[in-house]
Amino acid sequence: MRFKNRVAVVTGAARGIGKAIATRLAAEGAAVVIADVDRHGAEMAAKGLEAAGGKAFAYCMDVSDPEQVTATMQSIVQLLGSIDILVNNAGIVGEEFPVHQMSDEQWHRMMDVNLHGVFYCTRAVLPTMLSKKWGRIVNIASVAGKEGVPNIADYSASKAGVIALTKCVAKEVARDGITVNCVTPGLTDDTEMARSFTPEQRASKVAKVPMARMATPEEVAAVAIFLASEEASFVTGAVYDVTGGRSDY
Repeated sequence: MRFKNRVAVVTGAARGIGKAIATRLAAEGAAVVIADVDRHGAEMAAKGLEAAGGKAFAYCMDVSDPEQVTATMQSIVQLLGSIDILVNNAGIVGEEFPVHQMSDEQWHRMMDVNLHGVFYCTRAVLPTMLSKKWGRIVNIASVAGKEGVPNIADYSASKAGVIALTKCVAKEVARDGITVNCVTPGLTDDTEMARSFTPEQRASKVAKVPMARMATPEEVAAVAIFLASEEASFVTGAVYDVTGGRSDY
């Protein structure tokens, strides 16, 4: 039970990658907070973890609302005594447009959730982690943040920002027992993005992956779990690809 007596908060954990990460954390002993803008989805996910023998709590939280994030994190600390692990997984995808056709609203909404949300959640948990001189922050970005993908400049830029934020915070808290790392998945099944593909789009995108398939949420979760563990104690500021060989660097 690697995470016994640890409290973990996973954002966007009602489904997909976040749910897979929460499931692994709970199975290995953590008290897991499912924080999601979908209240019903969060409650159902938490019930599922409890039915499997885990300890789970559901919170409705919009990561793009800084006041709500702060209040929620404070409530979690009051209830459970600490936040030891934060997985910033919540994110959105948008419609595909070239930059010259993209609206201000779409651009800002993407940044509010995918980048600002990571900042708000990280800022909110750091005081608790600093006081204990221990913490793990794992950010879920995307290979799009490394490569830059045409027609999703908003998404690519938001995830590139997450990668840079990861490296900055990792250096700021490197001597405080806190590690901050990033996972950059490629195409991943059972996610909002994958569900939006037509069969033709799916086939075209999979064709670019050397392993000729999408990742599963559980495969991404396995890397995140390692980074949240004691075994990764000397790993910080790192970016871990889960792309089936797609990423060139």
